[in-house]
Amino acid sequence: MRVLVVEDEPDIAQFICQGLGESGYAVDLAVDGLSGLDYLLAANYDLLLLDILLPKLDGLQVLSHLRKQGLSTPVLVLTACDTVEDRIRGLDAGADDYLVKPFAFSELLARIRALLRRPPLQVDTVLYVGTLQMDTLRREVLRSGQAIALSPREFTLLEYLMRHADRVLTRTQLAEHVWNFDFPGDFKVVDVYIGYLRRKLARSGDSELIHTVRGVGYRLSAMAEDV
Repeated sequence: MRVLVVEDEPDIAQFICQGLGESGYAVDLAVDGLSGLDYLLAANYDLLLLDILLPKLDGLQVLSHLRKQGLSTPVLVLTACDTVEDRIRGLDAGADDYLVKPFAFSELLARIRALLRRPPLQVDTVLYVGTLQMDTLRREVLRSGQAIALSPREFTLLEYLMRHADRVLTRTQLAEHVWNFDFPGDFKVVDVYIGYLRRKLARSGDSELIHTVRGVGYRLSAMAEDV
């Protein structure tokens, strides 16, 4: 899942970005409202974490522009503004949830999961494709009952493939949702990580799960690959 954090306080921004990265999210950071809006218009995000008191363009203005553009990206407001009136203004401007600083990181993760479970994503916490099982809360992957150790990037890539099982995903789609703007731009990196996953998912007697669609990308499916 790809997340944009718009936060101008360096310590808080580092705390959030590091924690989300360690939890398997691809994270981009903007430090003012204008930059945040530019990021939102340049890429597809699964979630926006937005401060209200921002330089150049405040969070409520960012929200207003976002919704006027017709973007339905879920928005979690993170702010020190904690009055009832502040919350009402944020929700009325288009926010989906509101979390007051300071906050526990575990609560932030829980609220993110709750937002991502809403339509249209309907994010389940346990995923199944054939003999492959992923528990996104415990960060566990099993193939035919055997545990598979994955790096954070491999886990995120596999989760994205599983959430879009039986669909062909291009290398561009995979790069946009698994990597952030630090992506090196060489799509061979995607191929390399697909190779890592294939080797780790290989089990004696189990069929191939990740299929190459020549000239397009990859498909994760428990069904046999079409010739």
